[in-house]
Formats: sequence, structure tokens, C-alpha cells
Amino acid sequence: MFVREFVAFLASVLLKCCKQSDSQDMEIILGGLASLSDELSWFKKEAAKWSVDLVGISPLTSNTEYCRFLQSFNDPEISYTVAITTFWIIETVYQDSFAFCIEEGHKTPLELLGTCQRWGSPEFKQYCQSLQRIADRCLANATSDAV
Repeated sequence: MFVREFVAFLASVLLKCCKQSDSQDMEIILGGLASLSDELSWFKKEAAKWSVDLVGISPLTSNTEYCRFLQSFNDPEISYTVAITTFWIIETVYQDSFAFCIEEGHKTPLELLGTCQRWGSPEFKQYCQSLQRIADRCLANATSDAV
């Protein structure tokens, strides 16, 4: 459920980017979109490993509300600046959280270490920093009513 809504959210960010005509932004966003296929395959393998039936799961209220939040970015009134900044924040929260779990001295269970290393990786951090540069540039150029 979340991945489906996240793909739609990211597609809406990409559409807003196209209207801004910055090809470098587009390449970075497309890189994130392309990686979702691999993420989805990995997630399905992990679910099978943990014997989680993805078909029979009912979403929690918090999941449903988060998906509704992501859907709100389809509104054409939402600016590219707001959308890309939100995307950067979402990705950075993931990266920071998982990176925290692999810092020295933390007692992350061994069976969760691979997950933490996946999203806490230096490569994902670099991607998040690329998104931050885009967001910073957009925010610096935005009018006060755009944000």
C-alpha cells in the first residue's frame, strides 16, 4: 500500500519538476523512482523471509493517513518547491533513522542490521544530500506565498 502511494507521490513530484524544466533535478528524481523497483523486490523477499502475507494485511490507521498525506501532493496547487522539499524530508528521515541504528554502540538486533545498512548507507545519504541541494535552491528562489 505504502509503496504504491509513494510511487504516485514521486510521480507527482516528477511532473511538477518537468514544469520547472531543470533536467538535473529530473535526473536525480528519476534515479529515486528507478530504485523503487529494486526496493519493492527486496521488500517482498523480506516479507517472505519473515513469513508476512502482504495480501492479507489490513493497514493501520497511521498507514492510511500517511498515504492520504502523500496523495495530497497530486493537487496542482502544491508547488514543486513544497513537493521536492517534502520528498527530501521523507528520504532524509529514513536515512537518518536507519543510519542511527548502525552507529557504533547501538544494539541493533543482528536480523535487522541488513535493513539498517540498506537505508543507512553512505550512498543513500549522498542521494538525500542531492535532494537537499535541490530543495535548498528551490526554497532560496521561492516567493513567500509559494511555501
